[in-house]
Amino acid sequence: MRIDRSLKSATFLERLNRFVIAVHLEGERAAVHLPNSGRLRELLTPGRPTLVAVGPRGERRTVGDAAFMLGPNGWVSVDARLPGRLLAEAVTQGTLDDLASYRVVRLEPPAPDERDTRLDLLLERPGGRALVETKSVTLVEGGTALFPDAPTERGRRHLMRLAAAREAGYEAYVVFVVQRLDAHRFAPHRRADPDFARTLTEVVSAGVRVLAVACEVEPPEIRIVRRLPVVLEG
Repeated sequence: MRIDRSLKSATFLERLNRFVIAVHLEGERAAVHLPNSGRLRELLTPGRPTLVAVGPRGERRTVGDAAFMLGPNGWVSVDARLPGRLLAEAVTQGTLDDLASYRVVRLEPPAPDERDTRLDLLLERPGGRALVETKSVTLVEGGTALFPDAPTERGRRHLMRLAAAREAGYEAYVVFVVQRLDAHRFAPHRRADPDFARTLTEVVSAGVRVLAVACEVEPPEIRIVRRLPVVLEG
């Protein structure tokens, strides 16, 4: 996937609220939209090199979106809106063996048991359909990618919707998309949200499949390149 908007170099200054950060951009202080509700404490440190996707402002108060931040081992994509599209691209191109037999039917399909809740992908192959929820992962500690970095009741509800989809006859997947390349494994972040970790284990027992993938990030491009082992216990 290629970010089509122009990227401009900036320096992170501070987080102003959940979805807005301040950066130093082209000699001035500017407000930038942060498309990620996570805490991102390991990335949101003063002086952090940042790439901002700019475009027509219209009525927006921000000059663009924070797209990439420089981590200890390379660029990290911080846009939590991308994982569904990244996975759809990988499925379409057949680059992810676990889902190679599927085709993408629809983005953001409704959950079968709750029409007001949407998941990320509806896939299809001969003999069945699969519902998929993706999660954006940016936190890596000691080579282990961790999700979430803060309590997420919404994330837990998504897992429960996948379990309900499985009961309704769908295949069901939760895919943790690590938007950086320096992870060697994935695990639920029990310290940050023990309820999410417990629910993940429960839905796996109910037939939901868990995948984790790492991305190569070379601005303006980002793509899924490999599977990661998943460690649910310990």
